[in-house]
Amino acid sequence: MTHWLTFVVIAYLIGSIPFGVILGWIKGVDVRAHGSKNIGATNVGRVLGRGFGIVCFILDFLKGALPVLLAGTFMGTLGREVQMIQASEMWWWLGVMLMTVLGHMYSIFLGFRGGKGVATGFGAMVGMYPLLTFAAMGAIVVWYVSLRLFKYVSLASILAVLSLPLGYLLSVLPQQAFDQPWADTLARLRYALPPLLVTAALAALVIYKHRGNIRRLRSGEEPRVDGITRRGAVTGM
Repeated sequence: MTHWLTFVVIAYLIGSIPFGVILGWIKGVDVRAHGSKNIGATNVGRVLGRGFGIVCFILDFLKGALPVLLAGTFMGTLGREVQMIQASEMWWWLGVMLMTVLGHMYSIFLGFRGGKGVATGFGAMVGMYPLLTFAAMGAIVVWYVSLRLFKYVSLASILAVLSLPLGYLLSVLPQQAFDQPWADTLARLRYALPPLLVTAALAALVIYKHRGNIRRLRSGEEPRVDGITRRGAVTGM
C-alpha cells in the first residue's frame, strides 16, 4: 500500500507539470491569456504555432503514460490480463492513472487550475497495458476520424472519451462472451467493472471540462481546426 500511495503522489505531481505554460514561457507568451486560455495542445497550437502544439501534445501524452508504466512495472501489474490482477491492485493502478489526469486538470503549480486532460488521459490509458491500451488506441482513432470529419478538436475529444467505456468492453468481452459459458462470463465480468467505472467517470470529467466548448459548439462560435496556423499568432486568438 505504501508503494502504491507513493506512485499515486508521483503521478499527480508529474501530471501537474504545465508543459503548455512552459512552452509559452519559452516564446515569451502566457498561453493562459490568449485564445481559449487553456494550457492544452490545441490552444498552444493556436497561440504559438502548430509545431508547439504538437510538442505540447506529445509531452502531455508522455506525462500521462510514464507514471502508469513505472507503477505497473514496479508493482507487477503491467502486462497482466484483467482477471489476473487482484481487485486492490487494479484500483490502485487505476488510481495512478486517474491522478495523472487530475494533476493536469488541477495542477498544484497553477493554483489547482489546468487543462482538459485529453492528451494526458490518452497517455495514461495507453500505459495501462493491456488493461486499457486497446480501448485508448481505439479512442485515438475515433478522435482522428472525428477531427477529419467535423474539424472541431473539442467535439473530436468528446466523442473519443465517450467511446472509451464501450471500447474497453469490446476489448474484454469477445474472449469471455463467446469462448466461455454465460455463468463464467458473468463471473469474469466483475473483474472488468473497475476499469469500466473509471473510464466512464473519466469521460464524464473530461466532458465537464469541455462545457464551455459545448456551449460554443451549440452557438456556432467554436473555432475550427483550420484556424491553427503554422507559425502562430497571438493577436485575434
